[in-house]
Amino acid sequence: MNYNWNWSIFFDPAPGGTGTYFDMLLSGLWLTIKTGIFAWIIALAFGSIIGVLRTLPSKTASWVGFAYVEFFRNMPLLVQLFLWFFVLPELLPRSWGLWLKQLPNAPFYTAAIGIGLFMSARVAVQLAAGIASLPRGQKQAATALGLTTSQAYRYVLLPIAFRIIMPPLTSEFLNTIKNTAVAITIGLIELTGQARSMQEFSFQVFEAFTAATVMYLLINIVVVTGMRFLERSLAIPGYIAGK
Repeated sequence: MNYNWNWSIFFDPAPGGTGTYFDMLLSGLWLTIKTGIFAWIIALAFGSIIGVLRTLPSKTASWVGFAYVEFFRNMPLLVQLFLWFFVLPELLPRSWGLWLKQLPNAPFYTAAIGIGLFMSARVAVQLAAGIASLPRGQKQAATALGLTTSQAYRYVLLPIAFRIIMPPLTSEFLNTIKNTAVAITIGLIELTGQARSMQEFSFQVFEAFTAATVMYLLINIVVVTGMRFLERSLAIPGYIAGK
């Protein structure tokens, strides 16, 4: 059986009356970008806190950071999204649970938070490794200047550590964007979801997912280009090979 290729399908009206099939894909692309950015902000915020806790001399802080990372890193993302979306409302008081269920755009918020927390564990490991790679003299010099532990992290250790781990953070940012595709399982109609909808309505499966693949590649190219420019502008000579 021969497949009937039809690349003009993108300009045909979509069943929802919201424009063409190409407009459908663009709306999914925008939702993918928005979800990825919100998730990355959460990942950076929580990952930075947990990464610092893992490097503090306090055993309690180190244990909290270790438990957080092991919990979120070792549980599949799909399972975590199901727990946040389906299980959490049932565990909360009834009024809170109903509020969560009726929350507008609940799949978007669940996906952004769930993916953000999942990726924060990876960011925390990267940051802890970056801090651990710094010479001991950095912290000792900060202490000799009279800086407190929080000031030493804020003004000395973290600025250098983030510059060192910028390349792996680029990969984690890309992974965050790609992980948004998993959110289709909780009803978020992002780029992958829109491609599936187009395929189901038009039966042009190859065209739909080819377009989605190209859009994902374009996002990744933009992110990689931007992050590479940021890496070069923030690089500290002598800390990163080839810089």
